[in-house]
Amino acid sequence: MLLSAAYDMTTGRTLSLIGVVVGALGLLALTRRRGLWAVVLGGIGAVIGLVVVLMAEGGPGTGYGIVGGYASLVVGVAALVFGGLAMRRAARAAAPRAS
Repeated sequence: MLLSAAYDMTTGRTLSLIGVVVGALGLLALTRRRGLWAVVLGGIGAVIGLVVVLMAEGGPGTGYGIVGGYASLVVGVAALVFGGLAMRRAARAAAPRAS
């Protein structure tokens, strides 16, 4: 059975979700590059979600995608947080310790 177009992953949701996964991997592996990618992808996903929410003319169930926009916004912000934490932890791990 094929899913209808309303249940497909939009660009904003996809980028936000990828950003969260990359950010979580960056936290586990302590790599600054993954944290940066999580921040970039999460930021793009959050902005797309915000645009969808601002442009929607109706509420949930009207077909304007406001629920997906909010989901993209929340997941994008989570990706920003994970990416920021990953970058900070990687910087701390790479910093020389004073003895």
